[in-house]
Amino acid sequence: MTESFTKDRKFHLHIDNDRSLGEVFEVTAERLKAAMERFPDVAERLHVTVDYDSEKFDSHIATADALLVWKFDVKDIAKRAPNLRWIHATGAGIEFFAPLKNWLPDGVTFINNRGVHGDRAAEYCFMAVLMLNNRLPEMMTNQRSAVWQQLYNTSIMGKTLLVVGVGSVGGGAARWARKYGMRVIGVRRSDAPHDGVDEMYTPDHLLKLVPQADYILVTAPATQATRHLMGEAEINAMKMGAGLVNYSRSKLVDYAALVKRLEKRELSAVLDVFDQEPLPSDSPLWNTPNLIITPHCSSDDPESYMPDTLDLMFSNIRRIFAGEPVVNKVEADLDY
Repeated sequence: MTESFTKDRKFHLHIDNDRSLGEVFEVTAERLKAAMERFPDVAERLHVTVDYDSEKFDSHIATADALLVWKFDVKDIAKRAPNLRWIHATGAGIEFFAPLKNWLPDGVTFINNRGVHGDRAAEYCFMAVLMLNNRLPEMMTNQRSAVWQQLYNTSIMGKTLLVVGVGSVGGGAARWARKYGMRVIGVRRSDAPHDGVDEMYTPDHLLKLVPQADYILVTAPATQATRHLMGEAEINAMKMGAGLVNYSRSKLVDYAALVKRLEKRELSAVLDVFDQEPLPSDSPLWNTPNLIITPHCSSDDPESYMPDTLDLMFSNIRRIFAGEPVVNKVEADLDY
């Protein structure tokens, strides 16, 4: 973006809040004011509008240069928002918008929120691995049935963690695992090394890697290419007593295949994401043995999530003004 923004032509940032998400994800007046005070050089060049639930969306985006949003109607967006050059989605996963190549106008950069979950997400993921090693899913199953059964296990040191998707979250969890003496195998589209991973592979090696793992952590992005990455063949290849954590999105794991093995008490699992959320009260998952459910709240820090999002957004706007590349640009062909 090379346009000049002056007092007469300020950079129009439009923020669209979604009330259904709750206060954790809301750009409140206080949070916005604090962020602008952290970036005074950017703030003085901005015209900011804030809306809720797209109530006045079209009137605002008619002049908007940038948009901060959870989701919106993308139909005819090039006509509805002729000045739009930048969209920042407030989630790391962008399945609401995929495939980008079907609608993203030429010249518009799409940004996601990857990395904002950061340390909090890595803490949750490794906590879940520790829960599996301490057999907590099995104990919770016994607790619901008032069964006293002492379940023992060995130290996590020396065991193998397979991280499927070594990005900011998976990489952070891998570092935790290494600190605890685990062997860490990683899978990602690029097999570039990572300082928390002992061995890195591309996804085509996954089926051969699964039987080696004591625990599998799924943190890959949700795209067409990653649907059922942990499919029936991979689930059935998990060794007896192994455990799985799905932090990412439900579509990456074949839950039907997983449930079959959980019901046989052959595996254990911790799941944070589901096809339908909130998970319906009549879902069989609630009563599936050897399973701990967390309601998709594993990494959304109520104190820092939105302030960190705003800092990412303002730092990127600063980069735009300076003619520098932005961070967290999503590749339209990959949808992450």
